[in-house]
Amino acid sequence: MLIITCFLAVGVGQIMGAEEHILVSWPTLLIMLPVLMKIGGDTGSMFGARLSSAFHLGFSNNIKDNPVIRNNLIAVLIIGFVSIVFVCIVAFLIDFYRGGHTPVLLLITVSACVYLIDVVFVYTMTIALSFISHRYGLDPDDTVIPIIASLGDLSGVVGVFIAVLLLYLL
Repeated sequence: MLIITCFLAVGVGQIMGAEEHILVSWPTLLIMLPVLMKIGGDTGSMFGARLSSAFHLGFSNNIKDNPVIRNNLIAVLIIGFVSIVFVCIVAFLIDFYRGGHTPVLLLITVSACVYLIDVVFVYTMTIALSFISHRYGLDPDDTVIPIIASLGDLSGVVGVFIAVLLLYLL
């Protein structure tokens, strides 16, 4: 699994290098980028760890009506949303202090787009990898969490550039 995470990390670096002009032209985005990259991976890893524990305890009967999956998904969604709002406020204050004029609503919009991409991609992959890991008897700490952390970085970086392009910020 380590080799997969290495390739994902290299891919993230290549994408960031290819789109460096976007990051340089909008310094506030550069302030927020590390956190936006990690929100999806970290909350996805928390979700994966909780799902894996639930599977080992026998709470994995039905994915559609499973309260464990639903409650944990709601919890990580709340954690992620609170995190992006906090990051936006901090980035706005840093930008304001250094003389910038980036509106806080624009920062929240970009962050919300990134988080929406993270939610759809990373959490879907978290559920799938947790089920696969449990079904084949693999240790989820060695499979789900490292891969989801790397996929979170990937979706965070790609999500930032997609959000910038969708919102026509450049």
